[in-house]
Amino acid sequence: MSNRPNITATRLLDACEALLCERGAHEELTTRRIALEAQATPSAIAYHFGSQEELITAVAERVYRRLNAERLALLRKAVDRRSPEPPDLEEVIAALVGPSIRWAANPQSGYRVLSYFTSMAHAHRDGTAHYRRIIEDVEHHKAFIPQLKRIAPWLDEVDIGWRLNCALGIRSQVTRSRQRTELLTDHRMNLDDPDLVISRMVEVIAPMFRRTS
Repeated sequence: MSNRPNITATRLLDACEALLCERGAHEELTTRRIALEAQATPSAIAYHFGSQEELITAVAERVYRRLNAERLALLRKAVDRRSPEPPDLEEVIAALVGPSIRWAANPQSGYRVLSYFTSMAHAHRDGTAHYRRIIEDVEHHKAFIPQLKRIAPWLDEVDIGWRLNCALGIRSQVTRSRQRTELLTDHRMNLDDPDLVISRMVEVIAPMFRRTS
């Protein structure tokens, strides 16, 4: 597909994203339905993207970049707020996990696109490589390492990276395994309240970046 903006291609991206965000749309997603939503022909999907799968990958990439931009904007605010001192640890952690938590709680956010794409990638024979396509050339979670290094200089980058990975695992557990989270917390936490969930996650993650003695 050409890198130049194309009205039909953009309509197809918008239509596919809108359909993926609808509850129950995954089972009924077809090239015909996407084309109808975009006021285009089914052959336009093959012309601009090659296949429906490639269109979904392009939509997931676009949505993921929006999510990551929000995450990095929150990190920048945290850094600027305390400059030239190191940023607040809790605010940095909230920037890391908060956008995903808020998006998962908002049906209009595009999070369902990422959930669908993840399932599609896992089912793909080369799912890992397929998934990596949407995060290539994106300034990603590593942007948090230098700021966490300023906050916790006694940790090296490997230690910080390991803790970041664990923090993201906690986030994924909450966003993707709601029923398990509810059972493990004895249904005593309102998972529909993103502010409450983020606050609890920050409380759990922050000690990983504090000196223990």
